[in-house]
Amino acid sequence: MSRYPLELTGDDTPMVRFMNVTKRYGELTVLDHLDLDVAEGEMVTIIGPSGSGKTTVLRMLMTLETINEGVIYVDGKPLTHMEKNGALVPASPKYLRRMRSQIGMCFQHFNLFPHMTALGNCMEGPVQVLGMPKAEARARSEELLELVGMADKMDQHPSRLSGGQQQRVAIARALAMRPKVMLFDEVTSALDPEVIGEVTNVIRDLVDAHNLTMLMVTHQMGFAKDISDRVCFFYDGAIEEQGAPEDLFGNPQRERTQQFLSAVKEAD
Repeated sequence: MSRYPLELTGDDTPMVRFMNVTKRYGELTVLDHLDLDVAEGEMVTIIGPSGSGKTTVLRMLMTLETINEGVIYVDGKPLTHMEKNGALVPASPKYLRRMRSQIGMCFQHFNLFPHMTALGNCMEGPVQVLGMPKAEARARSEELLELVGMADKMDQHPSRLSGGQQQRVAIARALAMRPKVMLFDEVTSALDPEVIGEVTNVIRDLVDAHNLTMLMVTHQMGFAKDISDRVCFFYDGAIEEQGAPEDLFGNPQRERTQQFLSAVKEAD
């Protein structure tokens, strides 16, 4: 691992860096020597056909998947590896847990604790993982539930909430951990069309109000165009094309990008 730096330094250090990252499942290469930087405060959306590797990017950042080659860095420090005797070695479970606490993720399925209220769901991580005093965790959770428009539902259990409401609680729960990076994986795809707007509005508000670094995988091209600083089109385990939303959606340069966007437009 000597060709990879032990730490990234300098004023232009990205919040997230994938450096030559490869992920394989047996003979299948899902990500092929991926290089991707995400600046602090940047909102990057990943689009592409099924099997292109886009969700794998998020799963590797959440350390739900190991990588076969390369290194991922978060805020200048290696995520997938750690320093030992002046070299990078695969990260230990303890190191991974510490680094993972900087990253929040909202999944397609909300994964709320069914036996806890909305407030309890938000408080659990800060108290159990961060060791935050309960009073502080409660105050922060109440503030975040208000931010996502769920202040009047904080004493309700998930079974009493709609899908859109559950997803908004899931966003608040992830934010309660004070992450430096937020990941959104198809957060609207399990929702009814009439409640998609309430979740996308919450994400818009987060983009406007907080300097969070965000990566989002979505199949909603209009939302991606509206909210992103940059859009990356993945194809066959690599970035086929990337750019500002107005450029990528308005004037795609690569034939595969053109074909994908045309197919998505026809499906809509």
